[in-house]
Amino acid sequence: MFPERLTTGYQSFLDGRFASERARYQHLAGLGQAPSIMVIGCVDSRVSPEVIFDADPGELLVARNVANLVPRYEPEGTQQHGTSAALEFAVKALKVSHIVVLGHAFCGGIKAFASDEAPLTSSDFIGRWMRQISPAADAIATPKTDWEAYLRQLEFASVELSLKNLMTFPFVKAAVEQGELHLHGAYFGVASGKLLVRDEKSGTFEPV
Repeated sequence: MFPERLTTGYQSFLDGRFASERARYQHLAGLGQAPSIMVIGCVDSRVSPEVIFDADPGELLVARNVANLVPRYEPEGTQQHGTSAALEFAVKALKVSHIVVLGHAFCGGIKAFASDEAPLTSSDFIGRWMRQISPAADAIATPKTDWEAYLRQLEFASVELSLKNLMTFPFVKAAVEQGELHLHGAYFGVASGKLLVRDEKSGTFEPV
């Protein structure tokens, strides 16, 4: 049976937001989408980019995965790359002007990687996916004994790694160098609601 929560939520949407924005939806249906911003976020149910940025339909192109990771450019790899495909669509087809990698506090994927516990194993999907951040983890100076500080640094490092990996995609690198595309890092505090944005020059995350 389809979840009742979704049925009632849809009815509320249909009677409320859709009814008031029907013209916008019809416009988007007729002309297609043309978002200028792509957000690469985490699948965490507490961190919805559309909610955090109060976005209207058609404003944001959103790709979400465990721990908001962008893999390196590997066109000949044997794995299916959903994030890479979304990135190619955003840059080459939609020609977005901005890509934001949105990390967040209390990330379950980051914690699982740091503590090396379930659901991570050497053979499952999450374990293999999260091993991508090993280089970032190796570069962190904060000792694991300061657990909360270490986790937060690793959450920031995952954003940094994704920004670095974005530049391994030739079409991203070319668009950035031509000034057509801008890359950004951001971090959302789930409990505080605070948004930190990475300063491109210093590499530090500062409050908006």
